[in-house]
Amino acid sequence: MARIDFGGTKEDVVTRKEFSMAKARKVLKGETIAVIGYGVQGPAQGLNMRDNGFNVIVGQSKAFRKDWNRAKKDGWVPGETLFDIEEAVRRATIVQMLVSDAAQKAIWPVVKKNLNPGDAVYFSHGFSIVYGDQTKVIPPEDVDVLLVAPKGSGTSVRRNFLSGAGINSSYAVEQDATGRATERCLALGIAVGSGYLFPTTFQNEVFSDLTGERGVLMGALAGIMEAQYDVLRANGHSPSEAFNETVEELTQSLIRLVDENGMDWMYANCSATAQRGALDWKGKFKKATLPVFKELYKRVKTGLETKRVLSSCGRKNYQAQLAKELDAIGSSEMWRTGKAVRALRPKEKAKEITKETKGIAGRKSN
Repeated sequence: MARIDFGGTKEDVVTRKEFSMAKARKVLKGETIAVIGYGVQGPAQGLNMRDNGFNVIVGQSKAFRKDWNRAKKDGWVPGETLFDIEEAVRRATIVQMLVSDAAQKAIWPVVKKNLNPGDAVYFSHGFSIVYGDQTKVIPPEDVDVLLVAPKGSGTSVRRNFLSGAGINSSYAVEQDATGRATERCLALGIAVGSGYLFPTTFQNEVFSDLTGERGVLMGALAGIMEAQYDVLRANGHSPSEAFNETVEELTQSLIRLVDENGMDWMYANCSATAQRGALDWKGKFKKATLPVFKELYKRVKTGLETKRVLSSCGRKNYQAQLAKELDAIGSSEMWRTGKAVRALRPKEKAKEITKETKGIAGRKSN
């Protein structure tokens, strides 16, 4: 493991240097890995493992025809590498639970009865295990219980793999029945495309993940954007101007600077006016949102958020209700404006102009 200093705290991180792809293949030799669920994470992790040379099959309910057909389109063959969930679990030695958290609760009885001693159950979220009193997902004592949680959506996991970049993931072992749980876990982390693997626990992963999704990563971000957009529109700014100053500059410029070198570097490389204003107002926004984050974390820790997820997402009409909620976002003026703005972004022509300009400059210098 590599010992890395994170802001003054040293942590052990596993990289591909310490745990190579060749080592991962050796550890998982003879294993059959069943990807259960072909919705969000399933396709990315399954395809990455298949491309890396691991023995992978997919378990997907035919009731969800869209996902079944997507699996077939991606080259999984019914009866050979694509099965219903029960048959896939029966054939596997490692079962990757990659259906939604609510669905994990529903299918767990079928999964559990088909596990054999020495098998491994793998999760990419600590939800079902940590809140086992709600989900009833309680693995037998004779199987390994593993977690590899990529720090990105399924789309990012696959896209980063294809680009050769990989993605960071956290990992944890909740139960080591075989004495091989840790090496199996790390091998799977490398197999699905992780570049770096950070140690965690099931509990820490789910507490931080649920807080992050509801907070900065999605909920808070969308809410803050809507608030600023509404204020600008109410004060006479056009839709395009309100969107550009709220979303476009953030996603196309500033966040990329933060990504490259950090927030301090981004501040240092903005105008003095923007820099001063950001520093003056940062504390006010922190003071305003800190109580909300404390309430959010408390709800996550006490299980209130998971109760909400299980009760809502488990309803038969949930997909219809979800479609309405997402449509309300997509059909709002703000995000209809966003669609128009995105269509106007300079694309390949900018590269062509750059090449042409360089050519002109070169000719002038001769």
